[in-house]
Amino acid sequence: MNNNLERAQAYIDCYNKNHPNSGCCCCYGPTGPTGPTGPAAATITVSTTTTSDPGSAASVINAGTSSNAILEFTIPRGATGPTGATGPTGAAGPIGPTGATGATGPTGPTGATGATGPAGTGSTGPTGPTGATGATGPTGPTGATGPTGTGSTGPTGPSGATGATGPTGPTGATGPTGPAATPILNIGTVTTGAPGSTAVASITGTSPNFFLNLTIPQGVTGPTGATGTGATGPTGATGATGATGPAGATGATGPTGPAGATGATGPTGPAGATGPTGPAGATGPTGPAGATGATGPTGPAGATGATGPTGPAGATGATGPTGPTGPTGPTGPTGPTGPTGP
Repeated sequence: MNNNLERAQAYIDCYNKNHPNSGCCCCYGPTGPTGPTGPAAATITVSTTTTSDPGSAASVINAGTSSNAILEFTIPRGATGPTGATGPTGAAGPIGPTGATGATGPTGPTGATGATGPAGTGSTGPTGPTGATGATGPTGPTGATGPTGTGSTGPTGPSGATGATGPTGPTGATGPTGPAATPILNIGTVTTGAPGSTAVASITGTSPNFFLNLTIPQGVTGPTGATGTGATGPTGATGATGATGPAGATGATGPTGPAGATGATGPTGPAGATGPTGPAGATGPTGPAGATGATGPTGPAGATGATGPTGPAGATGATGPTGPTGPTGPTGPTGPTGPTGP
């Protein structure tokens, strides 16, 4: 409606500009009614999406009509990938021998703790009294309130006269019905889903341009193959070691002697065959711990000097009585309201 009024006003302004002295005005009539709506554009709807076996063919079936398509998708699942080979296990290096631990020396005795002397503190003097508080003066009277004035409002001017309405022009002819749009199906996005998930297809866009979006699951990972262990590589050359005889019975563990000086480490020869491990012998008893010595005495603390006396405070005076509150003054009269303007 607003476009029709604007166009009519534009025609009137154009005519008045080209005919400034004309006593009449020619106006175009309003635009004719809008023609009937053409047939609805084609639509595409995704009905079902099915996941088929790996290696099978994908298919799309239109279960609807050419103008209202209903698509049914069948998308194959991805094939299972092969299992990778397991690498060989590396050789473990030889462990060196552990040196002997030296003996721990005895702990010396701790001296005895002496007695703590008394701490002297001087006495605190008494607190003096607080001085008296003065009396509160009376409250003065409240002043009268003045009158409130009201200004007048000016009169409103008369409304201007309404201009005459021009004649209505003839109604225009109805336009022809437009042809129906032809749908166009484009490939949108193709996404890989999780293994074993369901394939999904969707349609986006508006008529006549539609976009087909697909989500295809990737193949399920196959079972892990057996883990193979590679042969252990040869051990580096070690110094010659005599053949290890069979281990005899382990006797009781004797006391640990002082640690001797550590000799130079000789070259490591090739490792000989390891003999069987004999049974572990019984562990000897642990010796008793030495007695703890007495704690030495602590020296006496020095005497604390006496605190000087605090001077007496003055006596607290009595609180004076509160004065009476003065009377409140009367409220002044309200002024008259001014006249209202016409």
